[in-house]
Amino acid sequence: MFFDEMFGHTKDTDAQAREPYADYANWFDSQDPARLKKKALECEGFFRRTGITFNVYGQEEADERLIPFDIVPRVIAAKEWNRLSRGIEQRVKAINAFLYDIYHRQEILRAGRIPHHLIAENDAFLPQMIGVTPPGGIYTHIVGTDLVRTDDDQFYVLEDNARTPSGVSYMLENRETMLQMFPEVFSKLQVRPVSDYPANLQRSLAECAPAATKNEPVVAVLTPGIHNSAYFEHSFLADQMGAELVEGHDLQVVDGRIAMRTTRGYTPIDVLYRRIDDDYLDPMNFRPDSLLGVPGIMDIYKAGGITIANAPGTGIADDKAIYSYMPDIVEFYTGEKAILENVPTWRCSEEDSLKYVLDNLADLVVKEVHGSGGYGMLVGPTASKKQISEFRAKLKAKPANYIAQPTLSLSTVPILTKKGLSPRHVDLRPYVLVSPKGVDIVPGGLTRVALKKGSLVVNSSQGGGTKDTWVLEE
Repeated sequence: MFFDEMFGHTKDTDAQAREPYADYANWFDSQDPARLKKKALECEGFFRRTGITFNVYGQEEADERLIPFDIVPRVIAAKEWNRLSRGIEQRVKAINAFLYDIYHRQEILRAGRIPHHLIAENDAFLPQMIGVTPPGGIYTHIVGTDLVRTDDDQFYVLEDNARTPSGVSYMLENRETMLQMFPEVFSKLQVRPVSDYPANLQRSLAECAPAATKNEPVVAVLTPGIHNSAYFEHSFLADQMGAELVEGHDLQVVDGRIAMRTTRGYTPIDVLYRRIDDDYLDPMNFRPDSLLGVPGIMDIYKAGGITIANAPGTGIADDKAIYSYMPDIVEFYTGEKAILENVPTWRCSEEDSLKYVLDNLADLVVKEVHGSGGYGMLVGPTASKKQISEFRAKLKAKPANYIAQPTLSLSTVPILTKKGLSPRHVDLRPYVLVSPKGVDIVPGGLTRVALKKGSLVVNSSQGGGTKDTWVLEE
């Protein structure tokens, strides 16, 4: 039986709610079901008017969609959140230390804690970053750490998003929507706010400005453009931060700085929050056919003329093969055992692990090492015999491209259906800001929910939705 975060180990939605949900459950039970359903429809209209959409690649029809939103919040007790926060902070500090080491002395490789080939043969490792120290020594300015829960006190880190974690705009809009629809609930429950994230993001990025910055740092957001799946978020965050939203063709090198075109000429930028991949960042240093980046930006970056957030080359830290070594990475750089556990992982590049995975495909989840968005993965228990057979061939052809994990009993949180409350599986992506002055973790994050009954895949691109996440005050 799955652990339900509202009701515990029971399928009875009339059971007594767990302590974090007690006050919310009392309020919910006092509501007219017809009113709640009407409010749920109003939420959909609100999202549609606001333009909160995402693009789905590879589908000709309905390529722009609303992310479904469920009005039943996920509630996290203060003591639960305190433990998660400590574990997340420990992890992001270790990741930053790992990145510095990998691009400098590579002590962790010398110590034999990580195989050398895992770095040397990894497409996410950027030789251009060797010996380069970002301003303030910060590589991962914004991190999204995906967490799953399997029991009352058991959380696992599912993956680390250290490149360009997305979804924070949905977290903010989910809260704004709930505040508008159900203001009375927030007067009854002491829920920690998340609305200060854009201001904290702007401040944290400004704190990472190059040492030569003399005045108030100029921050800009670099987007690939309106056809990108997360364009809404790029424009939303730029607007909320009071920063300029720019594309590659708006920028050029002027007097040894990266400057953006304005109505008054070119204005130098100190911090560039880039939402494009490394390969497209600079056609002079990476893909020569890139029309999205800025020619010469890597040279300015290496000279200390601009901060790029997140730093180029951070993708090596959220590679899924590297993920399997995160407990070692945390211990190596902090001297402490990891507070948050990894999901047990088989590296298919290893002969014994590959044999086990091939023999147990029907029971495992297999993921591409560089995959994201729920694409390129096999969920064994829900896959057909044909899908398993096809994946078996992929594994045998390129085993190093995959890792495998057990099918976890993900916790559930109820959603509102036509028949009332019904449990659905969830994960959680807290957002972390890192600067030389410290680590700032948003109290909550984005809860993604698998809206299909029994499904374990929460990604919006695969039919998932979102919930507001409430962290209670102590």
